[in-house]
Amino acid sequence: MSYFDWTSFSLFFSASSTQNYLKKCYNDKQIENAEQKSYENCYPFIYYLEHGKVYYEQAQIAPLIIQPILFFYGFVHLIKASILTIDPNYPETTSVLAHGVSTRKRKKQQYLFFQDEVKFQKTGLFPFIAEKMFHMKHFEGEKANMSDLFKQIPELSGLFSQLEGKKTFIEVKQTNDEFQIPTSILDVFHMTENRFIEFFLQKSKGVFELHKVNHNSEIIFKKEDNKKFDCAPLRFNLESNSHSLPLNRSSEFEFHELLIHYLLLYNLSMIARYETEWWSELVKTMPNKDFPFIQTFLKLSLSKGPFLIHQFLMSQR
Repeated sequence: MSYFDWTSFSLFFSASSTQNYLKKCYNDKQIENAEQKSYENCYPFIYYLEHGKVYYEQAQIAPLIIQPILFFYGFVHLIKASILTIDPNYPETTSVLAHGVSTRKRKKQQYLFFQDEVKFQKTGLFPFIAEKMFHMKHFEGEKANMSDLFKQIPELSGLFSQLEGKKTFIEVKQTNDEFQIPTSILDVFHMTENRFIEFFLQKSKGVFELHKVNHNSEIIFKKEDNKKFDCAPLRFNLESNSHSLPLNRSSEFEFHELLIHYLLLYNLSMIARYETEWWSELVKTMPNKDFPFIQTFLKLSLSKGPFLIHQFLMSQR
């Protein structure tokens, strides 16, 4: 797995640098009293990053059985730092401090993580970051399936191919701000060329525009704003250092990958805390495909979580 270098965050471990960074964030968003609020949030921002870093460092040396808990809370602390770049008053109410998702009651017999779900709540951190960071609303009552979430992680595509014989992503070549999607995607999605172009532009929410079409070869989209953080529905593969398009068009298709990681880590952390018997049996006996996917995802989380947060923070500069 790729290794994320925490020195990438070094510029934020300076009060003066962070204060200037937050001031620019607030001025760009035309937030009142930007200078005062940047002073007030300077140290909370640094401490969120610092605490997150400590959780990740401990997760790296911790046994697998407690890693999900450490990764989840590390990720949450990094997310809270990200929130401060767009909402200087966070947290205004206690309602945003809840997780924002819930797990269902599990049947003890023949439980499979792949078949599990989490349910979205009206309030809490998940709907809050979805709206504030990615301008997505109206999640209440909807559910996300763990299998569908795993299929939105590009670094797991090789494991899906090996264990299930399924292809979960198609690679997208990039040249500067141009992204070249092979026309073979039309057969996979059962779409005409025009329908796919319409579909992709709709899902990208204005991030891309159609550049040109090389018939029987590739459809080329151009990124509107090269500084923009969100490339959804494209995903960045940290191992291959390339973008790819998920082939599973579940409701999570247009989620930014940061949200995907939050949901998976939340559920795994809940299992590690409250489903001790099942979790211990999984780790010790490795009875099914749940284990290799969970283990690989947790190894990936060590780098991918901080990477996604760093990308977001850099996009706010």
